[in-house]
Amino acid sequence: MKKRNLRYNAGMKWIIVGLGNPGGEYAKTRHNAGRIVIEQFRKKYNFSSWEYKKTYDALASYGEIAGNEVVLLEPETYMNQSGKSLLTLVKSPDQAAQLIVIHDDADLPTGDWRSARDRGAGGQNGVVSIIAAIKTRDFYRFRVGVAPAITLDAPRRKAGDFVLEKFTVEELSTIKSRSIGIAERIVFLITNGHEKFKDTIKKVRSQDLKS
Repeated sequence: MKKRNLRYNAGMKWIIVGLGNPGGEYAKTRHNAGRIVIEQFRKKYNFSSWEYKKTYDALASYGEIAGNEVVLLEPETYMNQSGKSLLTLVKSPDQAAQLIVIHDDADLPTGDWRSARDRGAGGQNGVVSIIAAIKTRDFYRFRVGVAPAITLDAPRRKAGDFVLEKFTVEELSTIKSRSIGIAERIVFLITNGHEKFKDTIKKVRSQDLKS
């Protein structure tokens, strides 16, 4: 599928969504990597405290990046219903073009990350829900690796067997430290627009971001 030639719309808000499951029991699980990253973003850039918005059924935080209005969202639905929080926020292709979704990726080692746009969901149920809700896949995604290390004692496992497990202390520290690199790339995108981001992101890989 050929990507649209996106037009940078400085007057339209940016929406950044951190996917996960609500409730304290899920707070430090691998499936909640998106929420963990977006919380680090909120703190780093001094966004407002989280507040529940019934219209979105989500926690929302507000701020500004380079003169652009930015809304952070943590859906209060379970992962596979994440799209419901965006039904009233994303109603056009231009708004979808300024949507950024941060989510866990069970195929990447813990702490690695990749960015993508206009790609299939890859089996991630939160992304599946969002694509169905806003009727396009043409938005940005930051995929955060959550796969446990593969060793002789712990070979590769199916995603369903570990995504609801809690990170180890070391893994959680890695996710939080790598969150800064993700946040900086998101800010670059918001500040400079689609074309400059596309030209530079190819040169940036998670292994270059040392904690």
